[in-house]
Amino acid sequence: MDRRELSDRYVNPYTDFGFKKLFGTEINKDLLISFINSLLHGKEVVKDLTYLNTEHLGTGEADRKAVFDVYCENEKGEKILVEMQRGEQQFFKDRSLYYATFPIREQGQKGEWDYRLKAVYVIGILNFTFDEQSDDFYHHEVKLMDTRTKEVFYDKLTFIYLEMPKFNKSEEELNGMFEKWLFVLRNLSRLMERPKALQERIFTKLFEAAEIAKFTKTEYDSYEESLKTYRDWKNTIDTAELKGEKKGFKKGEKIGIEKGRKEGLEKGRKEGAKEKAIEIAKQLKAESVPVGIIIKCSGLSEEEINSL
Repeated sequence: MDRRELSDRYVNPYTDFGFKKLFGTEINKDLLISFINSLLHGKEVVKDLTYLNTEHLGTGEADRKAVFDVYCENEKGEKILVEMQRGEQQFFKDRSLYYATFPIREQGQKGEWDYRLKAVYVIGILNFTFDEQSDDFYHHEVKLMDTRTKEVFYDKLTFIYLEMPKFNKSEEELNGMFEKWLFVLRNLSRLMERPKALQERIFTKLFEAAEIAKFTKTEYDSYEESLKTYRDWKNTIDTAELKGEKKGFKKGEKIGIEKGRKEGLEKGRKEGAKEKAIEIAKQLKAESVPVGIIIKCSGLSEEEINSL
């Protein structure tokens, strides 16, 4: 029997099913194109996209496998990698850079080759914050820069990070497609009707695609399972963060008494981050969550996880 028991009207884009339903399918390709173009502010106009294989292997047997959320290329052959980062991890920036190496090195050619590369864009939609210094700065665009001249040294590698928890604009405050897209991503699962500010045709399609009542039985069952997994992860991570912070603070206090409070608390915070990662991994492992997902959520290596 096909039941519609979920109280939400629209899909949660932070779930694996929801994100890929909206941005990872050929039928909804125009949603992804619109979203990417809004990010680039007209600097690079994507007219068409081709979806590529999201699973990648390293060059050797010992290399780690990488699985992307959405991986595609535009009509110019430029590679675009889009990742929904649901939880903070210890070495998030390292992981982001590592993932960028796959679309770079797969462009290598046998025989004579002049090393000319197509541009690579890595887009991270973050359900956490990593820049605590600025509460209202949520859009980061990162390129290789000459530290002396402050000019872009290489413009073919771009990292775009969106700290979604920092985007708190209301419907009345939205200005332009970029902010409208962020508003949708931040609030979609909480909406019960389409906001008046989102009248563009592309959002008509998005809300139709996101409406849970229109899912097939198979889609609904897959979404329900994906939503349960997402909620379990979130609860696990929230619990682990609390435990990790408490452990780190206690260690920091003890070290602070011995070596000076400021220095001790700083060391305690670092140790607390490691404690948090371990706690996340332990709890996800106990729930039989796949190792690849535990790596994404905790930032620990496969070897560290297997040793727990």
